[in-house]
Amino acid sequence: MEYWLLTPLLLAAAAVALRPALRRAFGAAAGGHATGGETAADAPPEPQPAPAAAPPSEAQAPAPVPIAVAVPVPAAASAPLDAAEVCARLRALELGLSTPPSAQAEDERKVAQALGAIGDAAAERRYFPRRPNLLPQLMHAIHDESVARRQLVAIIARDPALVDSLLRMANSAFYRLSPEPVESIERAVAVLGSDGLRSVIATALMQPIFNAVAAAEFPRFPQLVWEHALRSAQAAVVHAAIAERIEPFTAELLSLISGMAEIVLFRAVRARCAAASGGGAGAAGLLDTLLKEHAAPLAQRIGTDWHLSEAALAALAEQTAPTAPASALGRSLRFGRLAGALALLHANGQIHPATVRDSLPPSALPAAHTDTLVTKLLLPFQDPRTASGPRGPRR
Repeated sequence: MEYWLLTPLLLAAAAVALRPALRRAFGAAAGGHATGGETAADAPPEPQPAPAAAPPSEAQAPAPVPIAVAVPVPAAASAPLDAAEVCARLRALELGLSTPPSAQAEDERKVAQALGAIGDAAAERRYFPRRPNLLPQLMHAIHDESVARRQLVAIIARDPALVDSLLRMANSAFYRLSPEPVESIERAVAVLGSDGLRSVIATALMQPIFNAVAAAEFPRFPQLVWEHALRSAQAAVVHAAIAERIEPFTAELLSLISGMAEIVLFRAVRARCAAASGGGAGAAGLLDTLLKEHAAPLAQRIGTDWHLSEAALAALAEQTAPTAPASALGRSLRFGRLAGALALLHANGQIHPATVRDSLPPSALPAAHTDTLVTKLLLPFQDPRTASGPRGPRR
């Protein structure tokens, strides 16, 4: 065979052998040009996938991954809500209504009846909460750094019911800070510290008032008010300590008292006016009117009877005008109540998680702390009243 015939055959064989390498090289160069002129030499060492020749058919396309949603919410629920809308939705949830109730003209007489039920001296002993006997001493002891731990333990030990509640809550997931069980008052005081101890004591002293409520017509009302009070206290503490830089325990206490005022009105309406209200929507409208217009003044009255400080009473009074300027303590209480309501609405599938953050009122709370607070508010609620824990020696 002559050499001039052999040369083309060798060149053809080489072309066939090099075709895959040439295709990869030209494919990489084409891809680099499409993304801004990157050459094969400049490309990263990882192999680049070749572009598909044609889009896959609908049958070959991967199925979309479903997004896990905790509770179903309307599509428009992610829009921010103002405070009035939040309160209206919360009230409808508490009363078991699909829409917020509307006040009726004849409610004025029934409102007067209900207010009279908590106004006269005889009825006041039945409906009006008595100040926990140990509250002033405990508040003073916790705030006074010179009070020794053993003195604080001695005060707590004087109330067996408080000791029982203290140990139960200190061992619950809601408050417990360590894996070891809390089996004594000293251990609870040491583990919880001043801030945690204030929360446990305030909740333990308040919970008998919330526990004493039975509700046949509105079965969820007491539990939802209790949850709102605790969630509000959680948010108010963060706002007071970080945004306002004030002592947070009073904000927590006032949040619980605000919830207590709603319970007092609820009991008075059910006992004195349930039959006259006609039940159903009539009773719901009466409750809505009372809670909207008289819960905040009643909380102020409770604070006065409990001999709270002037700053605390002023903060409670500021809640009667939600849009008026407020003190640092009043702002923390207002912020906490709204944050607690948003968290409760989310927990019951009424609003989207993003709405909780977007609907918070403007404040000096840094964004990072706001994110942390919202994360906590979105967690499932753990009721410290139903928590069980070891009941060890009580020293």
